[in-house]
Amino acid sequence: MKHFMAVMLSMTLASGVLSAQAPQVKTTTAATPKSPRKKAVAREAGPTVSEQLSELKKAMDAQQQQIRQLSDQVQTRDQHIQQLEQRIDQSQSAATQAQSKADSVATQTAEQQQTVVAIKSDVTDLKTTATNNALNIQEQQKSVKELFENPTSVHFKGIMLTPGGFLAAEGVYRNRALGADVNTPLNSVAMPGSGTNKISEFFGSGRQSRISMLAEGNLHDVKLSGYYEADFLSAGVTSNNNQSNSYSLRQRQAWGQAAFANGFSVTGGQMWSLVTETKKGVDNRSEALPMTIDAQYVVGFSWARQFGFRLAQNFGNHFWLAASLENPQTTLAASGNAANFAVGSPGASGGLYNGGGTPTGTALANYSFNAMPDVIVKAAFEPGFGHYEVFGIFSRFRDRVYPCVEPALNPTLCGSGGSSFAAYNNSRNAGGVGGNARFTIAKHVDFAVHGLYGKGIGRYGAGGLPDSTVNPDGTLAPLGSYQGLVTLEYHAPKFDLYMNGGEEYVKRHYATDFANAKLAAVGYGSPSFSDSGCYAESAPGSGNGFSFGGLGSCSANTQSLIEGTFGFWIKPYNGSKGRIQFGPQYSYVVRNAWAGTGPAAGTFVSPHGVENMLLTSFRYYLP
Repeated sequence: MKHFMAVMLSMTLASGVLSAQAPQVKTTTAATPKSPRKKAVAREAGPTVSEQLSELKKAMDAQQQQIRQLSDQVQTRDQHIQQLEQRIDQSQSAATQAQSKADSVATQTAEQQQTVVAIKSDVTDLKTTATNNALNIQEQQKSVKELFENPTSVHFKGIMLTPGGFLAAEGVYRNRALGADVNTPLNSVAMPGSGTNKISEFFGSGRQSRISMLAEGNLHDVKLSGYYEADFLSAGVTSNNNQSNSYSLRQRQAWGQAAFANGFSVTGGQMWSLVTETKKGVDNRSEALPMTIDAQYVVGFSWARQFGFRLAQNFGNHFWLAASLENPQTTLAASGNAANFAVGSPGASGGLYNGGGTPTGTALANYSFNAMPDVIVKAAFEPGFGHYEVFGIFSRFRDRVYPCVEPALNPTLCGSGGSSFAAYNNSRNAGGVGGNARFTIAKHVDFAVHGLYGKGIGRYGAGGLPDSTVNPDGTLAPLGSYQGLVTLEYHAPKFDLYMNGGEEYVKRHYATDFANAKLAAVGYGSPSFSDSGCYAESAPGSGNGFSFGGLGSCSANTQSLIEGTFGFWIKPYNGSKGRIQFGPQYSYVVRNAWAGTGPAAGTFVSPHGVENMLLTSFRYYLP
């Protein structure tokens, strides 16, 4: 590049010199034809060749000097260019590094922005958590203060004791007397001819007042609890309404429970039977009891409070299975039978059962001699709408049969006289199936339906119908029956309303006793039983003033009990200091008897008794 520029400059200077000399040559050539003079003139006018060459040399030297100067300038420029190129390379490298750093910074900035966003979110969450924690701490402080000032439980030796119950002032008015407190004997509603059917009664009572205590203790994976509950709806030998009204304390419930973390529980003691409907799973203390004031509840409601040993399994709070062994008992109703059977006896007072009364032999309470406990199995469902149950009962009844009490039935075996010869024990199986359903049909409105059907299940009904009757040969005959109840309830914070409609029905079972000379029918509900005296009042049986006349010729074996109830509770205060509630209940009860023979030959009557009741209650519940 440098040599190329030098050559070009040399050629340029040479061209310039030649161009400067060209006019002189042309002038010399174009002179006039007179040659001698011309030569003289030329010699005189122009420089010599050596002069020209000298000038040319000077010019070339000057050009060389200029070339050198230009070359130096070019070299200097090249150096500058090289320096510039180096600087550009350095700048490009620096720019590349800067771009790389910028990209790295941009990446870091993006990451930092994400981190900032995450930190902002975390800060927001922390603020929310802090706010919630502050609110929770305030609520906990409030709760702790409330518990400290108004404790619902007492900590005692590692367990929590929670007292409960209520104090009650109650009254009952019946337009037909039954001689009963606020616990109505529904299967004793008088027939039309009874003297008590002509007179009303009123009783005031505080005996349904209740006390309870719940004890709870937690281990690693099991919760231990025990519950006791009592009221005063029992009568001792000296209890009366004359002055002190000193009625004895009655055990309602007394049981213990071990509930494991896997949903399995074991419960034992006196408790509500597994037959009784519950509101949550098969849990104790969640029984769905009618809201009535009447302590016998309502016709159609199936229940018992008795010994039980219960095993239960909770499957995810939606399905439960339970089985229990419970205390059995046989209730009998038989008309016209010979004394060829025995089921049990009055209690032995030394064995802590109610013994005989006065006169001697009068039973204060009868106890059947049972072969085995009742077995009850239940499944409960809560699919998300309502609570549903299905259950089954298995019972085994037994009595002692004396076939030779009526030797005419088997003279070969028994001979001619009655005796206890060839006596034997006879058992009969019985049981039933039932179900419950309870769900909300509108805001604050609950609807429930209950049913139980089978043989030998009468005692599980509120009406107390019989379980069994007796065949002519002395063997037991469990009676078929059913119980049904429909409930409608409205619940508000300070007001509850309830309506119940229920029925209990028991089939008739009878047969002819061929050992009887009159071929009389025996059993329960026979149409040949006499009901001719069910409408005729008789005079008192004694002169002491406390004995109405009994009904003659009135078997009045109950066919069905029907009851409708209506009531409400007003709760003006329900808070940390307890609950005050009061309200009335009205009940209408019909007791229908199986048809029997009437006063005239060939006639039949179906007697029935009717009872109207009004109950009131004022209660204070412990918090």
